[in-house]
Amino acid sequence: MKKDEPMFGKVAVLGVGLIGASFAMAARKRLLCREISGFGRSRENLMAAKARGIIDSFGSDPAEVCMDADLIFLSSPVGAFTDLVRRASPSFRKGAIVTDAGSVKGNLVYEIEKLMPPEVSYIGGHPIAGSDRSGIDPARAELFEDSRCVVTPTKKSDKASLEAVIALWKAIGCRVITMEPEAHDRIYAAVSHFPHVVAYALVNAVAEVEPSFPEYSGQGFMDTTRIASSPPDVWRDICLLNRENLLELITAFQGRLDMLSRYLRASDSGSLEREFTRARTLREGIGQN
Repeated sequence: MKKDEPMFGKVAVLGVGLIGASFAMAARKRLLCREISGFGRSRENLMAAKARGIIDSFGSDPAEVCMDADLIFLSSPVGAFTDLVRRASPSFRKGAIVTDAGSVKGNLVYEIEKLMPPEVSYIGGHPIAGSDRSGIDPARAELFEDSRCVVTPTKKSDKASLEAVIALWKAIGCRVITMEPEAHDRIYAAVSHFPHVVAYALVNAVAEVEPSFPEYSGQGFMDTTRIASSPPDVWRDICLLNRENLLELITAFQGRLDMLSRYLRASDSGSLEREFTRARTLREGIGQN
């Protein structure tokens, strides 16, 4: 690649929502490609993305959209990844790279790897960026700037493709780290997927006690439950694909709630305060190392 040439000729974005549109905008802003084609469930959304200059073209067939693409970027809900790859892969050109922004890796990485045609590489990725809003309206080129991006190679990963994906995310403004797919899922079950489950359950539990209570919310409840506004279909897929790690965390959380229940029933103020102090110390220590 010459100095002034973009990293990729054509980029195909399969899933032009918040993440896919922001990725396309970031790639265009940084001159990382010449052309961007999009695929999604809503023609109206794709037309709006084209009108805004987020994508150059779009289609209703993922194979058509991926024709001649140097980079295929999966940014639909993760539950659709394997079906999209099966539908699109007949048109993948030799030398193409497939990557993604999925919040789950684990077994999914190995499943997608097996679907790659000869001389096409897949490298898993997960930019730690997003919003509780969805669609192209909140999309922006700066979404990924100074965010962490986890890249999850396997023993079968092509070295040149891995280096290209790492370089891509760095060019977009991310701080890139690599780890095994299984390690990724255990970590992000704890710090991302499980908090979403808790937020959804918390809102539903309060409304179950009394439907009118959420109307009296202050900033604390709103801050704690903000992520319960996230798209349900996206988080349905994530939770099902990472269910074993989530079930372990739910069991641990139930144990903590049971313990707090015992302290409350016994009016054990000392134990309650010690538990809250421990949590506060842990929370305030995040990012200090």
